[in-house]
Amino acid sequence: MSHLTGTTATGAVQALGVGVPGYAHPLLAPVEWAELTRPGTPLHWAVLNVADGPGSRPDPHCLEAAGKLRDAGVRVLGHLDAAHGSRPFGELVTDAHRFLDWYKVDGYYLDRCPADRADLAGVRRVCATLETVLGGEAHLVLGHGTHPHPGYAETADQLVTFSGAWSDYRWSQVAEWTAEYAETKFVHLVHGVPRTHLDEALRIARWQGAGTIFFTDRPGRQGQTDPFHSLPGYWDEIVSRIGPGVSE
Repeated sequence: MSHLTGTTATGAVQALGVGVPGYAHPLLAPVEWAELTRPGTPLHWAVLNVADGPGSRPDPHCLEAAGKLRDAGVRVLGHLDAAHGSRPFGELVTDAHRFLDWYKVDGYYLDRCPADRADLAGVRRVCATLETVLGGEAHLVLGHGTHPHPGYAETADQLVTFSGAWSDYRWSQVAEWTAEYAETKFVHLVHGVPRTHLDEALRIARWQGAGTIFFTDRPGRQGQTDPFHSLPGYWDEIVSRIGPGVSE
């Protein structure tokens, strides 16, 4: 089912924007972090991952990077690893408080989030607590990487319903229940997208109803650096194709 007919309350088709799932440490990726503050970049949010979470103490380089993003009006999300549901509730909440106290985050990205119905109650509890940590103003993204049980759609602001390789994405199918929600609900993260297939990838994202994307030509080979840690080789082309973004 195509989502191309989906519109906002004003009748306008939702525009695509970029969500950055977590660049490498600012010392290792200074160009990447600087690009996020460029005026006109269609950026919805960027994830801050200091050391598989907030780390054990404030990192001055990450403090500086987060501050520059806030000054540029970019939403910063703290990276929390749910470990497919095995992470203790208390550890997640402690990390959430550290992200807020040290880096003044605007929300959280719950990586490796469970997707099954059996885990829904536990994830709802975590999300409700994260909302409380930020006084009810948290932007929450659940990093399932696949289509979860439909009940998760009412649990957070956004769901990552695809995270993987271009070779899988180009033949992927969207779950029918997603048609009940606006494009702003769904996120697609795709690595290994050739420059020559960038337009095709953007068409798939729009067809499947994704409002936030991150496409990169970096490969995702096992044992190598996370493909989402660095800037895509065609970053300027993505920015020009999807136009200025609006922070919600």
